[in-house]
Amino acid sequence: MHQARGFTLIELMIVVVIIGILAAIAIPNYQQYVIRGNRTEGMALLNDAAARQERYFSQNNEYADTAKKLGLSEFSANRLYQLTIAVDGDGYTLNAIPQNAQTRDTTCRTLTLDAMGVRGETGSGDVSDCWR
Repeated sequence: MHQARGFTLIELMIVVVIIGILAAIAIPNYQQYVIRGNRTEGMALLNDAAARQERYFSQNNEYADTAKKLGLSEFSANRLYQLTIAVDGDGYTLNAIPQNAQTRDTTCRTLTLDAMGVRGETGSGDVSDCWR
């Protein structure tokens, strides 16, 4: 008599369930990891724009109101953030508005940086978490 080899249907179903549970945990965590990693692109865009604003001010005695005047593209390198600039009498506020896949970032949403170096965000998270 031959002894049966292989897996039973029950064993295969248990493996499928285990893989499903692991995937249900791993995929959202990975997506959040990618979103957090992409925030650095928005922060880099704002920091670069702030440095260029100060250089522009030293040469023109006013702040630039467009990214073009700063020699920057309106969008970050991978088009994950759009730069907007609001100029008031004494300073400016730079905004990095999420675009494309980064719009799923509900924790931080729009990142902001003003002329005084004050950092901000418009999402549900803390500024310290969004700017690390």
